Amino acid sequence: MRTYFPKMGDIEPRWFIVDADGIVLGRLSTTIATIISGKAKPTYTPFLDTGDHVIVINAEKIKLTGKKETDKIYRHHSHYPGGLKETEARFVRAEKPERMIEEAVWGMLPKNKIGRKMLKKLKVYRGTVHPHQAQQPETLKVVE
Repeated sequence: MRTYFPKMGDIEPRWFIVDADGIVLGRLSTTIATIISGKAKPTYTPFLDTGDHVIVINAEKIKLTGKKETDKIYRHHSHYPGGLKETEARFVRAEKPERMIEEAVWGMLPKNKIGRKMLKKLKVYRGTVHPHQAQQPETLKVVE
């Protein structure tokens, strides 16, 4: 008996929409990473991108537990000497809350070409307005 491998033409990506209002960042990120990577499908193959697209709305209303609002630090380095930039989570939420979700999901995806391709399937927006109505996304419930 031969092992079944899906072809790129056989893969039909679906679109899901998640409302991040009041959901804990880690729980939301694990759910999104599972769907984007395709591990929720029976046709999952590690070396193929079999995942679905995910739209996240209300990114500014994501919930952080404990003292993460002040203690969690986002770091970025410019690759120049002394180029380390550190920002607390409360300032990231105020300036660009989409970055919090994107970085949390990226930490759960493989760090290679396929992982970068998977991350492009994540669309994060402030508020409830998004330009993906034509894809007819299905509502996705995140277990709290």
